[in-house]
Amino acid sequence: MAIFKPEYETMKREDLRQLQLERLQATVNRCCRNVKFYKKKFDDLGLLPEDISSLDDLRKLPFTVKDDLREAYPYEMFAVPLREIVRIHSSSGTTGHPTVVGYTARDLRTWSELCARMMTAVGVSREDFIQIAFGYGLFTGAFGLHQGAELIGASVIPTSVGNTRRQVLIIKDYKTSALVCTPSYALTIAEAMEEQGVDPKSTNLKVGLFGSEPWSEAMRAQIEERMFIKATDNYGLSEIMGPGVAGECLERCGHHIAEDHFLPEIIDPDTGEPMPEGREGELVLTTLTKEGLPLLRYRTRDLTRLHYEPCACGRTLVRMERVRRRSDDMLIIRGVNVYPQQIEHVLLGIEGTQPHYLIVVDRQGAMDQLEVQVEVHENLFMDEMRQMHELKNRIQAELTSTLGVSVKVKLVEPKSLERSEGKVKRVVDKRKLD
Repeated sequence: MAIFKPEYETMKREDLRQLQLERLQATVNRCCRNVKFYKKKFDDLGLLPEDISSLDDLRKLPFTVKDDLREAYPYEMFAVPLREIVRIHSSSGTTGHPTVVGYTARDLRTWSELCARMMTAVGVSREDFIQIAFGYGLFTGAFGLHQGAELIGASVIPTSVGNTRRQVLIIKDYKTSALVCTPSYALTIAEAMEEQGVDPKSTNLKVGLFGSEPWSEAMRAQIEERMFIKATDNYGLSEIMGPGVAGECLERCGHHIAEDHFLPEIIDPDTGEPMPEGREGELVLTTLTKEGLPLLRYRTRDLTRLHYEPCACGRTLVRMERVRRRSDDMLIIRGVNVYPQQIEHVLLGIEGTQPHYLIVVDRQGAMDQLEVQVEVHENLFMDEMRQMHELKNRIQAELTSTLGVSVKVKLVEPKSLERSEGKVKRVVDKRKLD
């Protein structure tokens, strides 16, 4: 069945703000009462829970950052006794202690409903066969969408990630109609379909629900053209809930944030001050209903804008622009700020290139060097060197113009760059940056 909650998803703004305030006050009380980290923060600020009497008081609350969760490893940020935690997920911990998140039974029901709402918004119904090519295990993405699909009543095909040839076989033979994975892995599947001679128009595929990494409109167009589907984006963080925090509807004019469960802000990433409505800044989220791991003003590091006017779909929930970059994946090359998504945007606009590339940053002496390795179409490698040279010069000129820093371009053979089955690795930074 469709999971659409008009009492929340189309709520009048003044009624929503009242609901948010009531839930915020309950969350603040829970955090201050049950979490030592927040109790100390409140004491240090001379703040009491009753000081939060309006949504404008949100800025009085302390920020929470990922390092706070790492330092609380594993369970010190939980707000309920461990006997009430029925599910635990965590990050990989490749940069130190992993961040550990816990869910109560009620949290899991909320998570399932939010994912189901998000999937319903892009047309998924109980008639669909949903192939989930996210990794299972401690990663939150697969489980949230799996639970949401089952709540709708759809048929779930939990292929997990990897074995791309088999993914194609299952799409073809199991009548998959909705594909769930990262956008970069969707392109890997599209490439495998082409190699196996599978025409996407001959399959039942109609929609893709992609997330877990930033991607561009040009990449969306590539996926839609090569897989003959409608590509949609969704947004979530394991620390906040997982997928289901926000997602596009079929209008695809921004992600509807589930504001009945999450209170969003946009701040200046450098100063922490709130930004005027409509300005780009860092997204900050406060959980409003989370029991196991409630978080106050969690800094996501994702850069976006919020739009409060109602959507053509009828939903009144705020829409956030699709996240294309983060405040912490920025490269500084010879004093210039460079984002991988800027490079992707240029490459996908140049005919002859493939949507697979690698950014290599190195340092020679005191000078940073930026190299972009780009796959090109096979027929170009069979062509004369003059055309290859012209293509290389064009890419180099456009990248240099866009980024404001000189770039070395290296054209590489098709399929020579590593393919991703999860989050794609776009940057190799060889510098010793202290």
